[in-house]
Amino acid sequence: MLKLKKTQKKLSEFEQVALVHIDSVYNVALRMTKNTSDAEDLVQETYLKAFRFFNKFQAGTNCKAWLLKILTNLFNNKYRQRIKEPPQVSYDEVEEDFLYSLLLKETLEPNENPERILFSQIVEDDVKKVMDNLPEEFRMVVILSFIEDCSYKEIAEIMDTNIGTVKSRLHRGRVMLQKSLYEYAKKRGFVKE
Repeated sequence: MLKLKKTQKKLSEFEQVALVHIDSVYNVALRMTKNTSDAEDLVQETYLKAFRFFNKFQAGTNCKAWLLKILTNLFNNKYRQRIKEPPQVSYDEVEEDFLYSLLLKETLEPNENPERILFSQIVEDDVKKVMDNLPEEFRMVVILSFIEDCSYKEIAEIMDTNIGTVKSRLHRGRVMLQKSLYEYAKKRGFVKE
């Protein structure tokens, strides 16, 4: 009877603290796996493991970051094994101000933000497609920062890396995203060549 009450209390607490983040966890899983079935499985495994080890979760800390850390570890251990070798990225081809230099020529007002102009013209689903094509190590940092609004520290903990690496990957990911979005915008006729 006492064990049943403890389990019910744990379940109730878990529902209040962890299940409120299920949409965010699913969205990140979907971005990682690029497949709804795999994302659902990954979320299920994440929540199963989180419930199993919920007694190790420190109350008052960031549960969303804790869940995303579990998700990332599961993904790295299971789903990543399917990928033999990730595609190589040449960092020399990525210019820092690529989008700004190209779009600045086309804006009418000198004080206009070219990035804002471009993003205002591109549909959200199209941006997601472009983000999905980023190399995984950059895509995850961009998703956790821009979409999930995680801090550098939280991202570093989730990805089990240091803050400097997070900042570097976020910067490079942002630049690659800008370049891809510019190419996409040209193809769609949003900007003139």
